[in-house]
Amino acid sequence: MSKPRHPEKVNKPINPIKKKPSWIRSKILDTKTFFKTKEVVNRNRLNTVCQEANCPNISECWSKKHATFMIMGDTCTRGCAFCDVKTGKPNRLDPLEPLKIAKAVKELNLHHVVITSVDRDDLKDGGANHFRDVVLETKKNNPKTTIEVLTPDFLRKGDAFKKVLDSSPDVFNHNIETVPSLYLNVRPGSRYFASIKLLDSAKKIKPNVFTKSGLMVGLGERKNEILQVMDDLRMANVDFLTIGQYLQPSSKHYPLSRYYHPDEFKELKDIALSKGFLLVASSPLTRSSYHADEDFKKLKSARDEFIKCQTLQ
Repeated sequence: MSKPRHPEKVNKPINPIKKKPSWIRSKILDTKTFFKTKEVVNRNRLNTVCQEANCPNISECWSKKHATFMIMGDTCTRGCAFCDVKTGKPNRLDPLEPLKIAKAVKELNLHHVVITSVDRDDLKDGGANHFRDVVLETKKNNPKTTIEVLTPDFLRKGDAFKKVLDSSPDVFNHNIETVPSLYLNVRPGSRYFASIKLLDSAKKIKPNVFTKSGLMVGLGERKNEILQVMDDLRMANVDFLTIGQYLQPSSKHYPLSRYYHPDEFKELKDIALSKGFLLVASSPLTRSSYHADEDFKKLKSARDEFIKCQTLQ
């Protein structure tokens, strides 16, 4: 029997996970509140991106009763190489989910809630009508709660995304995730310029709704590519940009290229602000919905200040 050509690679992970640096750490702030949040989520049989995507901030966020609800099931029809959400054939939509989400938001007494979803390419409208129903029901039962939607790209679903906008969310978020050159390997089921167009169309249809997008770094992108993404997002009039460190979920996921130092995140934030974003959140643990409630207040304040400056000119 012939020997393996590379015996040193036998029984080793496909993409070994790099050890995390000292600046990437999260902790539980309030154990009692953490388990209260978990109990509300489990009792209502809801999915959260915090759990399904193995978010590093779950301990901190749930200790503040902040949970990002993931609707339309826990199974995605896409197979993004960076994501820890399972891929496969999803179940039927739960007609009671809008009411369940609204009830959970009320029970947690949320002032701001982020609602996201898996991709549902199996549905004719990509799940846009269901998304709208969840937002409207949440508003109905929680009139003082501001709502942020983090949507799929609704690729090849025509104008279905307009159904989500019809519910008038306070923030329309769609993550660009990475630079164009990495899409084929990192987001094979998505198209970079389709995502840019979605954000641009959302702002044109609902100018008063804040638009937001998120970018991961550490996948092998070059700095000039990051800056180009910023320019593309600004051309689409995106208001708010989040930049966070990619953390490889397992040895089977896309390999981590490197960890960015906190100083590099600060530099990227300064550059993005100079390009005209109203708000930029940039740090190793920044995620789309991380500190979303506090950031929404900052976003409103930044817009008010911008309008004031425009008036004085």
